[in-house]
Amino acid sequence: MWALFAVASAVFLGTYDVFKKLSLNSNAVLPVLFFATLTSAIIFLPILLISTFYPDSINNSILFIPPVPLAQHGYFFLKSLIVTSSWIFTFFAVKHLPLTIVSPIRATGPIWTLFGAILIFSEHLTIIQWIGTAVTLLFFYFFSLAGKSEGIHFSTNKWIVFIILGTLLGSVSGLYDKFLIHNFDRMAVQAWSGIYQVGLLMPVILFLWYPKRRENTPFQWRWSIPMIGLFLVIADFLYFYAISLDGSLISVISALRRSGVIISFILGGILFHEKNLRQKGWLLIGILAGVMILLFGSK
Repeated sequence: MWALFAVASAVFLGTYDVFKKLSLNSNAVLPVLFFATLTSAIIFLPILLISTFYPDSINNSILFIPPVPLAQHGYFFLKSLIVTSSWIFTFFAVKHLPLTIVSPIRATGPIWTLFGAILIFSEHLTIIQWIGTAVTLLFFYFFSLAGKSEGIHFSTNKWIVFIILGTLLGSVSGLYDKFLIHNFDRMAVQAWSGIYQVGLLMPVILFLWYPKRRENTPFQWRWSIPMIGLFLVIADFLYFYAISLDGSLISVISALRRSGVIISFILGGILFHEKNLRQKGWLLIGILAGVMILLFGSK
């Protein structure tokens, strides 16, 4: 059963990336990010209010959000700060790069998470993990060569730097999640971090974007924008629920979830008529193969 939840999480996560591209094409980035984040917070707000004022009505359900002492909210705020920074970089990159370029780069996330674990937790790689790392980095290099055929030079393109920074910060968030989930309820982490993200983005919108909105790309409301927040909430909920079930294997769940990039790659190629799909598709398979070897080597 937990594997089905992991697959469902991958489907929602892959579709979430497509909604991002649909929302960001020829649109202002910061308000799209704000309204997507606001949607996520609005989803959790009624659950949070019911859990706070009428706890007996849902305290036995998987949606219950237990109280967290105010002094410990700093942990959630830090999570929000990392995620918001990652998303700002990622959203700008998604607007300016083909989705078939973004998806494979995002797929390398576990490599950077592993390197972070080595530096922070002094973890040691097994032979299988080294093989997975080498395969992923090799195909990532080949992928950078393929990008040149579309005029995208990985060493000089600003948006490539943005998507790499967004991916690195996402890996930092993943490492921090290990600490948070070990010490706090998963629903509390999801709900409060989403709410604090809105608080962080509000001054960005009011003081950075709004005064100069006429000088940049105008904002257009699209119904794909709230779908970003909705699909991400569902994807994360299914993921956290899957790892909470008895007998679940985190390495398998992580591998299944990472396969969601296949969905965003295929839909991105079809919907946005992107180039060199066959070549980039084979390279994506190579990157994913390396990631799978790495994740299963961590079992």
